[in-house]
Amino acid sequence: MGRIWPISTLRRTPRTERKEQPALDPDYLVKFDQDDPANPQDWPVLYKCWITFQLGMLALVGSLASSITTPADDTIAKYIGVNSEAAVLDVSLYLLGFVLGPIIWAPISEIWGRRVSILPPVFCQAIFSIGTAQSKNAASVFLTRFFAGFCGSAPISNVSAALGDIFNRESRGIAVSLYAVAVNGGPSLGPIIGAALIRNPHLNWRWTEYIQAVWTFVIFTMAYFFLPEVYPLVILKRKAERLRKETNNPAYYHPHEHLELDFHSIMTKQLSRPWKMLFTEPIVTCIAFYASFVYGVMYLTLEVFPIVFQETRGWDPLVGSLPFLALLIGVISSLGLNIWNQFHYNEVSRAANGRVVPEARLPPMAFGAVFFVVGVFWFAWTAKPPHHWILPCLAAMFIGAGFNCIFQQCLNFLIDVYRLYAASATAAVTFLRSIMATGLPLAAKPMIRALDIGPAVSIIGAVAAVLLPVPFLFMKYGPWLRRLSKLAPEE
Repeated sequence: MGRIWPISTLRRTPRTERKEQPALDPDYLVKFDQDDPANPQDWPVLYKCWITFQLGMLALVGSLASSITTPADDTIAKYIGVNSEAAVLDVSLYLLGFVLGPIIWAPISEIWGRRVSILPPVFCQAIFSIGTAQSKNAASVFLTRFFAGFCGSAPISNVSAALGDIFNRESRGIAVSLYAVAVNGGPSLGPIIGAALIRNPHLNWRWTEYIQAVWTFVIFTMAYFFLPEVYPLVILKRKAERLRKETNNPAYYHPHEHLELDFHSIMTKQLSRPWKMLFTEPIVTCIAFYASFVYGVMYLTLEVFPIVFQETRGWDPLVGSLPFLALLIGVISSLGLNIWNQFHYNEVSRAANGRVVPEARLPPMAFGAVFFVVGVFWFAWTAKPPHHWILPCLAAMFIGAGFNCIFQQCLNFLIDVYRLYAASATAAVTFLRSIMATGLPLAAKPMIRALDIGPAVSIIGAVAAVLLPVPFLFMKYGPWLRRLSKLAPEE
């Protein structure tokens, strides 16, 4: 199936700037040839795997940084003179950067390609991590964390688009499944690494950011030398430039050569359209709120787990961070189901004569919804002694598995439903999920202190239970809802 490339964030160069250009002859329009080695979708599978690994590591850089400082929250709070509730801002402000960053990085990727939209921001993220490590007061800590999140959002927001450049619909689900482990596993790995660093008597809280910076520079260096440009429109633009030079014929051209950033279209696509879809498209509304809720709960665990395992059970910070491994194991364990569903999806599509069937993406989401509700309630009522510590850890595995299934298939479903407007639909999820993840961790400590662990976490479980029917309703009524949509293309 042919790809439709989003160009609503682009505009043609004004006529006055194009007057001297030769007339455009359709015969000289540069395209990919059959089995063209320059076409990312025709690259060898092993090479695509190598690129996917690099993209996953870049995404891990952004997600890992969101949580690596959380074990040092109390230490940072004492150093900069704020209370423990305010110290949570080091996570919340980082995630606030995730709200604003894609507004810049997404349109840049559609003009100058994926490399330019990812690598410079990743380099800047490392610089801001060093800035946090060197901070002397609250303002500098929080400001550098915000800008680190702003820059760290570049790979988070653009890597999935890059995977779509090199994988077709029949294999995209497998690639996104592997990438999702890096994105969703980062918040679970961060606290363990941070706890190990601050427990070392020769190190302090600043080393959580120094190590993050070192790791970021290593991944940046690898990608700088080995990550190719994968955006087809930029590749075709370069091909046109090369053909003009090699043949000395100025007639070769590609439309992408005359496109540039436009503030008005950025406002309409990156801001207006996603928010309009969020409140006028029932499909986007339900999926976005559901995905954002489970995403926010994952970041809520960054504050809840230390209370449960360190304050309540008396574990030291390093041992108390190990239950985050249970979340990570849950995320990884769901990988098999998500990969299996890609093959199921292909079978359903073939049975429908090659048509897109978005509802075929939803079985893992339904499975994850059940696991997520069970995991949250299980955790709520086994978190405190005399219950054995293994019980809340097993519950965390259920939460991690449920989260990964829900979140990944939510995005796949929206991409299949809206296609041309998929970027705007997923942007609505990105905005809302980052806002949810910014706010929920701030509520954790006050809520638990007011209600205790069981009732407080049960409120989260109750919301998850209310949202439980969402995937089942879409599996049954999805085709009818798509017919009502003004933006979802008809088959």
